[in-house]
Amino acid sequence: MSISRRELGKLAGGFSVAMAAPAIWTSARAQNQPIRIGCTVSQTGALAGTKNSQIGYELWRDNLNAAGGLLGRKVELVIYDDQSSPAQVPGIYSKLIDVDKVDFLFTPYGANLTATMMPLAKQRDKVAIGILTLASNDKVKHDKFFQAAPWGPNGAEDWARGFFDLAQAQGVKKIAIVAADTEFSKTAAAGGKRVCEQAGVEVVSYDIYPPTLNDFSAILRNLRAKAPEAIFLCSYPPDSTAMVRGLTEIGLPASVRLFGGGMVGPQYASLMQTLGKNLNGIVNFHLYVPEPTLKFPGIETFLAEYEKAAKAANVDPLGFYIPPFCYAAGQIISEAVKATGSIDQKKVADWLHANPVETIVGKIRFNELGDWSERRVLMAQFQGVDDSGLDQFRKAGKQVILDPPAFKSGELVPFAKARS
Repeated sequence: MSISRRELGKLAGGFSVAMAAPAIWTSARAQNQPIRIGCTVSQTGALAGTKNSQIGYELWRDNLNAAGGLLGRKVELVIYDDQSSPAQVPGIYSKLIDVDKVDFLFTPYGANLTATMMPLAKQRDKVAIGILTLASNDKVKHDKFFQAAPWGPNGAEDWARGFFDLAQAQGVKKIAIVAADTEFSKTAAAGGKRVCEQAGVEVVSYDIYPPTLNDFSAILRNLRAKAPEAIFLCSYPPDSTAMVRGLTEIGLPASVRLFGGGMVGPQYASLMQTLGKNLNGIVNFHLYVPEPTLKFPGIETFLAEYEKAAKAANVDPLGFYIPPFCYAAGQIISEAVKATGSIDQKKVADWLHANPVETIVGKIRFNELGDWSERRVLMAQFQGVDDSGLDQFRKAGKQVILDPPAFKSGELVPFAKARS
């Protein structure tokens, strides 16, 4: 970095020049330092199944750095284990901002963890990219938050609206709602109830169960007595597994035409392999499946790179659910930084509010809360699944997209028929 004669002439004597030199040197050094992005990943604890998110981040970083980085600077990730504990999150993000001096933030995975760091992100005025966190900015209203997941505007209600649209199309008049007592599940369940009320659909049962519950026989028997035509389940992997096994053993009323909707777990390779054909008929939210309607530029190359990295790391070999959106989270930052030529938080946020971003999960446009301006949560039905293993899920036809209409790849099969 050099100073022109004119600039030097403006300095009032030798003392001023001496004071300016360290500042100039510091500025030059800053231009050579990496651009740092900080976050937590649940590498241990109940959410350790999501630790493959780190591969998404790392592939984005490696590909970006191989292409020259950002603004001529390398990109560096600073990642800590939050141990799947909301209590750990605020302290870690304080360290990321105050000690590690990161330039941008990715949130933790999911609403339960993210809720604890959002006030800090707003207080420190940091750009934060949300990682599959639902409605976390509805109350905080941080103007520098941007959601990587396709929940769409008014996510608390609309992210699972496709399930209820399908139910209405089937003439469903009675729905049961079952949810774990966690931030994400209760938010989703309450949103689903409001959608039913708006549509004039009767909620015949509304059960909130402890997240440690592993025996759903009582709930299933209650559901049989209520005879709903659809069941909206908001669960996490352990209880999703227990519920699927329970309904396989106990069964559901013959009246049920639609089951699933808000289950976390059937997106994971380990659970898909474990449950196999018992998944048939379930209609559930997803973010990416290998159907011909979702061939966004770059997604197949990413998944091929992911598969190699996942094998080495011994994590989910499919990687459809979280990693592509972690890669896209990086693209959201890098595209804004390139466009503005800056890491200034306001400039980056203003650009993202005003411009769409092309990513491996499609074109993203944000609304005033930083949510996707259009909902693109998939409702996909497991069809024709057998117990042959994971390779079947790499092909089209096993998770058929029913909603949104623009990405539909097949037709709904009634629950009982799909399981027969």
